[in-house]
Amino acid sequence: MIVTPKMYLIVLPLVFLASAIDAIAGGGGLITLPAYTLAGLNYDFASGTNKFSSTFGTLTATVRFYRSGKLLMVPALIAAALALPGSWLGTRAAMALGNKVMHGFMVFAIPVVGALVALKGDGPAASRAVTRRDYPACAAIGLAVGFYDGFFGPGTGTILILLFTTFLGMDMVAASATAKPVNLFSNIASLVTRIAAGNVLFALAVPAMCCSVAGGWLGARLALTRGARFIRWVMLGVLALLTLRLALDWLA
Repeated sequence: MIVTPKMYLIVLPLVFLASAIDAIAGGGGLITLPAYTLAGLNYDFASGTNKFSSTFGTLTATVRFYRSGKLLMVPALIAAALALPGSWLGTRAAMALGNKVMHGFMVFAIPVVGALVALKGDGPAASRAVTRRDYPACAAIGLAVGFYDGFFGPGTGTILILLFTTFLGMDMVAASATAKPVNLFSNIASLVTRIAAGNVLFALAVPAMCCSVAGGWLGARLALTRGARFIRWVMLGVLALLTLRLALDWLA
């Protein structure tokens, strides 16, 4: 596939924006995956190329959160260990279903995940201690969300934050920080599977990776200093426009 200037104009700004948003509140894939399909990639190439760029943005955010001291390492590592096989299974399931089914699924699933983003509360004011009794919940969250990330992807960080605040009592910043390595591990498992299948368009993925790294750095900084409310509403506005366009394309 030949990469055109129009593809860069569509994908690169949205990848930067999405990576910043993802570092703060998750849900960056709600923007990037539709952006790749709008640029003309089929679902398999859109998913693989998106995984390549988003993995490096998530890595950048993970490092920044780790240095801040907000990342809860033990819950993150337990969930991340189970996210690896979950993501591999989810990716294989998506590849087996094919492009048409997954594109249709994306049209209907993105508004649902977007609603979760809109309705998501700020969580407790301070994190409670995560004990050994919480470790099975960490593992279950990692496995389930890893499968979802490999199968579909958009909203993975948001779902992790929701589950960490709801079931483990983390505050919003700690949940956002702890979600990053889990998302990183699931991205890596899915990315390796996509690369092996030849589903990454590197001519587009490498410039997008640079934008993703820059956005992940900025978003992590904003999450630690200003919070996520304003940027979450910006994301929802972009999401609404992209969902409308995808729906029109799918029905055409």
